[in-house]
Amino acid sequence: MLVLIDESGCPGFKLTKGSTPYFIVGMIIFKDFTQAENVSKSITALRQTLRVNPEFKFSKTHPSIKDKFFDEVCQYDFEVRALVVDKSKIYSQMLRNDTDYFYNYFVKTLMKYDDDVLQDASIKIDGSGDKEFKNALNTYLRKSIGEHKIKKFKFIDSKKDNLIQMADMVVGAIARSYSETRKDSSRWLDVLRRNGKIKNIWDFK
Repeated sequence: MLVLIDESGCPGFKLTKGSTPYFIVGMIIFKDFTQAENVSKSITALRQTLRVNPEFKFSKTHPSIKDKFFDEVCQYDFEVRALVVDKSKIYSQMLRNDTDYFYNYFVKTLMKYDDDVLQDASIKIDGSGDKEFKNALNTYLRKSIGEHKIKKFKFIDSKKDNLIQMADMVVGAIARSYSETRKDSSRWLDVLRRNGKIKNIWDFK
């Protein structure tokens, strides 16, 4: 099992000074490594065909290219689970004041309440992070959700991994659906839904 994790939004709480109102963390789950490999090859081919350089990134990708991207990846077998945090409803001072704790807590929460899907999963998370942060998150997750869920765990630079780029696009599509003032806010989430890829989007309360 291969799991790709990415987030949209920031963990900060200066909502009147640029912090995002929502924090979304999501995971793409491949139960079959062959499917993951095939998606990765398709993304490489699509990037070359569409002349996307250096990577697919939701916030920087033209809508017509997003359409082609989601139509392509939805041909493969994967599922999506996501957790959406409305920061205006978070009152814990620990969560509000410690950005590392905030991030770790919600990644853990997403993975812990997974309907027992995760088993011996190889986890890849977008980001570079310093070594201390990486080790702390790895230890925190293993203690919090159980050793049996995680086989391997590592941070990956999205520019070097097609499937992390896919996670960015998918989580970006979910985040866009919470921007009700944006045109076609649920356009790409609807594509994922129609193709049966969305297993759970949990509004944290």
